[in-house]
Amino acid sequence: MLGLGAVGVAVGAPLQDSLNGVFAGVREKDPTGITGLLPGYGDFRFYSVAPSVPQRTAADYRLTVDGLVARPTAYTLADLQGLPRTRMVKDVQCVTGWRVPRTPFTGVRLSHLLDAAGVKPGAKAVRFTCFDGVYTESLTLDQARRPDMLVAYAMDDRPVTHAHGGPVRLYAAPMYFYKSAKWLSGITVTDRVQPGYWEERGYDVDAWVGRSNGRDDASID
Repeated sequence: MLGLGAVGVAVGAPLQDSLNGVFAGVREKDPTGITGLLPGYGDFRFYSVAPSVPQRTAADYRLTVDGLVARPTAYTLADLQGLPRTRMVKDVQCVTGWRVPRTPFTGVRLSHLLDAAGVKPGAKAVRFTCFDGVYTESLTLDQARRPDMLVAYAMDDRPVTHAHGGPVRLYAAPMYFYKSAKWLSGITVTDRVQPGYWEERGYDVDAWVGRSNGRDDASID
């Protein structure tokens, strides 16, 4: 396997992409996690716009749902894990070009949390805040109610790590990965879309994979 990793570097992206596809199929059926360490596997790149991000444990994590809702709520990690769960296995596409195939995410549908809070008339959008103190994101209310928008507490069938935005992150499956806010701490229902961190710096607000940001990547359905 070490040889495969070296070859992947030597011959470039075509072989790398081929190896990614092969390992992705194995990865879904691997309970050990060893496939995540294989050379040549298309791992995630780690980004943060804050100089440092505080840790949140399962004991002290809280997610608030507020704004234009009838029942503002604060969830612990255990609360979220006790709600109806959804597991999705889809590709992850970054707007910078890298793609990780068939990545499992598990959590609660965002629509479930919105319904539990009771969205008020006049609501048009949802704003997300993060405990790094810097990052924000947004979706229209219609986008937020899609079944492939997830408040995720597991990734690769394991708890979301701090580096990946845990203990809880957003997973906006059909959109470029900057929409999937890490270190999620707040969901606020609003009367208008408020552009997030990267949208304020020129990225598209409606970040559909292959249909935005001047890119033609294969869509994620």
